[in-house]
Amino acid sequence: MNLRLLLSRAYWILSDQFGIDLRKMFRLLIGLPRYVRDYLRFRSGYSGRIEFLPCLHDWYAEGGATKLEYFWQDLLVARKIFAARPERHVDIGSRVDGFVAHVASFREIEVFDVRPISTQVPGVIFRQADFMQPASRMTGYCDSLSCLHALEHFGLGRYGDPIDPAGFERGFANMANALKQGGTFYLSVPIGIGRVEFNGQRVLEPQAIIRLAGEHALELTELTLIRQGGELETLLPDAVRLSELARQRYVLGLFTLVKRS
Repeated sequence: MNLRLLLSRAYWILSDQFGIDLRKMFRLLIGLPRYVRDYLRFRSGYSGRIEFLPCLHDWYAEGGATKLEYFWQDLLVARKIFAARPERHVDIGSRVDGFVAHVASFREIEVFDVRPISTQVPGVIFRQADFMQPASRMTGYCDSLSCLHALEHFGLGRYGDPIDPAGFERGFANMANALKQGGTFYLSVPIGIGRVEFNGQRVLEPQAIIRLAGEHALELTELTLIRQGGELETLLPDAVRLSELARQRYVLGLFTLVKRS
């Protein structure tokens, strides 16, 4: 692991897990003089009531988080579903406040997640379920299915799911079983050097995903790479390119898989 990646990982652990955000603290210190200057300038021309609610970090932000991989995967797959117009679309574990909301804005979507959702959302049929557990009633259940940035967590206990080293494979098999022949499966997972980063996620070798898909009669029709910063690349990978991807540290792979008849 190179120094830049190590520092990035350390920053994420401190800020996201321990709540110590050194970047925000630095911006707070350099932003305070500007805040005071702006307040005094505004106060000199305004005689009404003023309360303090400092927002010192928005000066440094763009108008939206358009470079995040979640933004791109949610947008791309929602557009594919809109164009395909499936009879029944089912989602497993993707973000409700991102991808699911995108799809629910133009059609009904069924959502299964091991975590509860206490809010009724228009256009969303929610069922709490552990997709590592097989269910015969789900065989051939839908003609379109998605699982975005979720399957890599199965079996690691991060979201209250049971610990299961084979959770990824079990979840994949149950999703493939739920798909009708000719149906489409949109799957995004981190790809690169195969490993488990406990208890955060798995990173999968792309060849392993394609092999697993073949075992369940799924054929890869498109692979889109989403890199940090919003860089996109769509390809039909050959063996050489897959080997190159398997040596990278991390890239988000968005797989479009079709179930053979």
